[in-house]
Amino acid sequence: MKKLLPLLMTFATIAAVAQTPCIGGVAGAYACDGYDLQSSFTLNDLNAGSGNDSWGWTDPDNGDEYALVGLDNGTAFINISDPINPVYLGKLPTQTGSSSWRDVKVYNDYAFVVSDLNGNHGMQVFDLTRLRSVASPPQTFTNDAHYNGFGSCHNIFINEDTGYAYAVGTSTFNGGPHFINIQDPLNPVAAGGYAMDAYSHDAQVITYNGPDTDYTGKEILIGSNENEVVIVDITDKSNPVSISSISYSNVGYTHQGWFTEDSRYFIVGDEADEQNLGIDTRTIVFDLNDLDNPQHHFDYSGTTSAIDHNGYVVGDKYYFANYRAGIRVLDVSDIANGNMSEIGFFDTFPNSNSAQFDGAWNVYPFFASGNIVISDIDRGFFLVTESALGITENENVSFSIYPNPSNNNITIKSTANPINKVAIYNVLGQRVVSYDFSESLSENLDISSLNSGMYLVEINDVTTKRLIVN
Repeated sequence: MKKLLPLLMTFATIAAVAQTPCIGGVAGAYACDGYDLQSSFTLNDLNAGSGNDSWGWTDPDNGDEYALVGLDNGTAFINISDPINPVYLGKLPTQTGSSSWRDVKVYNDYAFVVSDLNGNHGMQVFDLTRLRSVASPPQTFTNDAHYNGFGSCHNIFINEDTGYAYAVGTSTFNGGPHFINIQDPLNPVAAGGYAMDAYSHDAQVITYNGPDTDYTGKEILIGSNENEVVIVDITDKSNPVSISSISYSNVGYTHQGWFTEDSRYFIVGDEADEQNLGIDTRTIVFDLNDLDNPQHHFDYSGTTSAIDHNGYVVGDKYYFANYRAGIRVLDVSDIANGNMSEIGFFDTFPNSNSAQFDGAWNVYPFFASGNIVISDIDRGFFLVTESALGITENENVSFSIYPNPSNNNITIKSTANPINKVAIYNVLGQRVVSYDFSESLSENLDISSLNSGMYLVEINDVTTKRLIVN
């Protein structure tokens, strides 16, 4: 770095890999389509042996964004407010021993962490506002509270509308959801549970506002239960009511699912069908127009044989971790007509796209900034964003920038139209510098004040070029 970073960064001992744009189908060592690498931390940087789940938190006081990354030996907290220069703030160590499985969710500025095959781990509670003032990162943190109503737990989901957490895959309730009232986060209270038809591997819980008006305003749980999807009304925690269930052909392992934003369709990943059947990545879509009578809508076949893992919907896009194929982004705008299509990807496991359990475990696509967290089993933490903030570079050959990359000065040259105006924007879309010129065909610009990273250079309000500052 040629410019001093903010004071917080001067204390950090770990340096992230800086931004690499997706150009010609690659971003450094990683295959990509439409997504740039903002930054990354290796497992060695995070002092861990493997990675697993991830989630995110946005500080309501100032909008700062944080990645919460599950590791075999704890949960890492990373300030990503400057996506090119993230800060690894420290780790909340595991409650008991190391484990390949950890899950974390957020409610009211608190993180709730569980772990599978990990003795009496229970649920850790951590006050995320402590991350605002970390003097000497990386630090080792401690719990702010602990819930011991179960030991091992595979996944946790939180309905932020109601303030209830749902732990699944525990030794309680036959592996079905274990209800916890977390409205007072530092005093979690057991609130019952539901022994479902089978062990529940994962779940989504929503305050329902979908097409089936019989359940408007009800708290509805959709469980991905190894061999089927189960729908339950859990509004009355003391009396959960089974609504329906549905399976599908060639079940391998019903792993995880997520509603479309209109709560009409439920998109499911099966974690074992690629290995068992030798097929390409299969995504299964159910039509839940009538919760009492769910219907199989269609299957989508991906472009590789990699195993699908966790997936989430934001608007008309479905983002899912695809293990050795990295993350994949599907357009679901025409899902009603049985159509989905891949519109981008970032492959964190460049060695292979085969059906093995390596690579991207989870993706968190919910930040307002558009930055996307990827947690990778083998390679740690990645932060990516849609290429050039969704702006397509104008390849107007009459303008050129050189040298590019550069670290002190650049020349903008035109073979036709005179240069009269130049503006440079950072990856957040903020204009960082602008110039006015007097109709010259060549201009020299001093860029020594810019931090390392990728920028967009707008020339004469009509042409956009990428600039890499190193």
